[in-house]
Amino acid sequence: MNLEGRVALITGGAGGIGLAVARRFTAAGASVALADLRQDAAVAAAADFVAHGFRAIGLAGDVSQPEVARALVADTLSAFGRIDILVNNAGFMGRTAPIWELEDKDWHDVLNVDLSSVFYLSREVIPHMRSRRSGCIISISSVAGKEGTPGLIPYSVAKAGIIALTKALGKEVILEGIRVNCVAPGVVTTPLLDQLPPEAVKLMLSKAPMGRFGTAEEVAAVVHFLASDDASFITAQCVDASGGRATY
Repeated sequence: MNLEGRVALITGGAGGIGLAVARRFTAAGASVALADLRQDAAVAAAADFVAHGFRAIGLAGDVSQPEVARALVADTLSAFGRIDILVNNAGFMGRTAPIWELEDKDWHDVLNVDLSSVFYLSREVIPHMRSRRSGCIISISSVAGKEGTPGLIPYSVAKAGIIALTKALGKEVILEGIRVNCVAPGVVTTPLLDQLPPEAVKLMLSKAPMGRFGTAEEVAAVVHFLASDDASFITAQCVDASGGRATY
């Protein structure tokens, strides 16, 4: 799964699944632009890659804003001259509460970060990929987007939206050399779990057929495959990495 000479823009790239993806990509020969809301973390992660002989830059910005998406793509192109792979990984779960306790802000905050960012970044990078008739977009959805998670309605809806966007966009650019896929992890041990109350985490673990949560590295392995030429005949798909929880 060689990625020599390719450039990847990874949102939420300073930690969790995003950083695990960056590690696999750089080991396979790619250059990476790590975009994260936390500027210090993005710059530090990129510096660590550079110190180990890889090409990397750290970028900061709120991906829920269309102008930031535009700047992230422009800055990556300025640094590396091309974008071969976009990984839409940035996201957060939001507040755990039933719908009657949710406020407008709870809804919009999650939808903007988890779903609108995928639209904004994909829209910005597609013209560049079309001009080269080559490219790959991989977005991180969730098993919540397939099953729905009570108490996490905005998150479930956003992740379901990513699946629909992937299927529609994948078909839209299928003849232009661009592949579009998403990955639907089950619960993964990342800092996102810290946003949930212990009883919610316990409930999620009880639904895991393997009796454990996944790891960021296990999800990153799927992303790496989808980004590689080994997945050249796969597009407009949602690939599960849920330890058997979602089987459709």
